Amino acid sequence: MDIFATIQQEGPQFSASEQRIADILLTQFDFAVNASIIELAERAEVSPPTVTRFCRRLGCQSFADFKVNLARTAYVGVRYLNPEAESTEPADVATDVITKAQNALFMVHRALDAVVMEKVADRVSRAEMVYAFGSGGNSSLIAGEFQNRLFRLGSRVSVSTDHGLQLMLTAAARPNDVLIGSSFSGRNAELVKCFNLARENGITTIALTQSDSPVAKAAELVIGIDLPEGDNIFRPTSTRFAYLAVVDVIASLVAYRNRKLSQVTLRHIKQQLVEHRDGDDRQLLGD
Repeated sequence: MDIFATIQQEGPQFSASEQRIADILLTQFDFAVNASIIELAERAEVSPPTVTRFCRRLGCQSFADFKVNLARTAYVGVRYLNPEAESTEPADVATDVITKAQNALFMVHRALDAVVMEKVADRVSRAEMVYAFGSGGNSSLIAGEFQNRLFRLGSRVSVSTDHGLQLMLTAAARPNDVLIGSSFSGRNAELVKCFNLARENGITTIALTQSDSPVAKAAELVIGIDLPEGDNIFRPTSTRFAYLAVVDVIASLVAYRNRKLSQVTLRHIKQQLVEHRDGDDRQLLGD
């Protein structure tokens, strides 16, 4: 049960006393989740029976049942109840988004472990096949970006965002292959399962994820990405810029290690784009 979704739906039909109770839930959550029925009634300036009727209107059997469901809301995140106030002026929104992206890039650059990056680049550059796994919106994007960056360097790369297919691909992988997975939360249990299977079969596993997370613990090599996001629930996650930058660093290192193959493959791709689309070589490098 989502008490606050019910409040939003029923809000227009609330009486004045019910609306006062609802306002306390929305603006004084910490108080409401710890208050007794008498304390909540006194703050809302209503009687305890009114609070009980309000609880039943929300679909709860009693005040005790209401408190249990209210406490569960804390796991969703109180910041979604009262979003941080932000300016909606275009210039301010642009500043917020771009500044957070710049901060994410700076912080991930400062935190990168050169030794780990060296090992990752070495394994990927020598892999017979690279399997890039990611599920969900952002991690699927990163898995696809690995394919987008590596195939043009001559690497053989396969991408999957489907849990079942990921497990089958892992089972079919060979010792000289590399499995590289992305998980922003680090709690992708299916990716952990793939990593464990791959390591049992002697296959290199690489994770881009939060340090000390289940995914990180299951991988052989970990590129930890631990960035604060702030409380603005409306701004897209700036952490994805950090992930994209790490993908580009890995791709560049692989390109330098496989310089001859990368150079030939990039030239062949550019030749086709020039002949069949662009007409000249003035467009973006590598695309």
